[in-house]
Amino acid sequence: QKATHQQTRDYNQRLVLQTIFDRGEISRADVARVTGLTRTTVSQAVGMLLDQRLVREIGQGASTGGKTPILLNVPQNARNLIGVDLGSDAFSGAIVDLRGHVRHRLSLPLEGRQGQDALELAYELIDSLQARVTSPLLGVGVGVPGVINPTKGSSIHWAVNLSWLDLPLRDLLQKRYQVPVYVANDSQVAALAESFFGEQRYRNLIVIKVGRGVGAGIVIDGQLWKGDNFGAGEIGHVRVLENGPRCNCGNYGCLEALVSTGAITARARAAAKTVRKTRLRVPGKTLAAMTFDDVVKANAENDPTARAVVLETGKYLGIATANLVGALNIAHIFIGDQGARFGPTLLDEVRATVRQCAFNTLTENTVIELSAIGDDSVILGASALLLNYELGINALR
Repeated sequence: QKATHQQTRDYNQRLVLQTIFDRGEISRADVARVTGLTRTTVSQAVGMLLDQRLVREIGQGASTGGKTPILLNVPQNARNLIGVDLGSDAFSGAIVDLRGHVRHRLSLPLEGRQGQDALELAYELIDSLQARVTSPLLGVGVGVPGVINPTKGSSIHWAVNLSWLDLPLRDLLQKRYQVPVYVANDSQVAALAESFFGEQRYRNLIVIKVGRGVGAGIVIDGQLWKGDNFGAGEIGHVRVLENGPRCNCGNYGCLEALVSTGAITARARAAAKTVRKTRLRVPGKTLAAMTFDDVVKANAENDPTARAVVLETGKYLGIATANLVGALNIAHIFIGDQGARFGPTLLDEVRATVRQCAFNTLTENTVIELSAIGDDSVILGASALLLNYELGINALR
């Protein structure tokens, strides 16, 4: 089917914007040369982008003998984006510019809220961020745990940790804020963040997000792979230990019941009860009050009991990772979110377990690393949804 005039114009405008964005500073003539568009088409597209204040003229470039070119760029503050992470023990969000720089951030503790109470907390978070916006708001991107169905208003089919069932989150947020809203699985958008903002920006990669929940995000040929029923990467509820601990989903031995932050803390608490001397025992604090941060700190201080807990975590995570290697044969895998805080202790055990459990022809070319993006992976990935869908920017090169 032949594209309409409007579709062609929109495509050209997005191509021109992506090109200016990629190059940082570029003239109209060079945009035409890079894209293959005519100079007239480029000038028309640039005119529309100037009117929208997505592009600006920043001065003269070097002359090559003809007319002195005027350079263009995309101001990073031309738009504000709100990225939201609803997948942790606190609901977090940030105002982000077009280059992925966080301008303002906010975190509100979840404190066990579920259902409508959790939804009200999400409203409170976005309300507060919206009040701090200083440039036109491009939209709101949200990463949330669970299976998201984009054909039904980005309905959250099932988010077990929040007791959300068939919640039309995108429709609710768009009605409240009157801006474009995009909702996706938190692990999936963490992978998108690695693709957009990571140091290497591989076209094929997997991010395994270890936090309050556990999941994997998969990028293939530069595109987020969601699967036929939008649940690709839901590895948190795959059984990795027969007769293991009970999971929130009702099954036993799920990966999430073994390597989530809550599961790690519970195992560390139990281990600390069996030894007299361990840095897991914090002075002035009962074992019942132990937090995940305490486990991270004790491991960083080379406490043997904490290290044993982390190594066990690495073994379970390695089994799941080996299955991903065998199923998808993707060479670049990142451990992200809170799991990355355990550093080499966890990473080395994951690598060793993958080598033991997966076909060596595949593992010899598989690189497993810690994500360097840190705690903002979901926020940045949710922002990348807006860059992609609203502006047609597919990656920050």
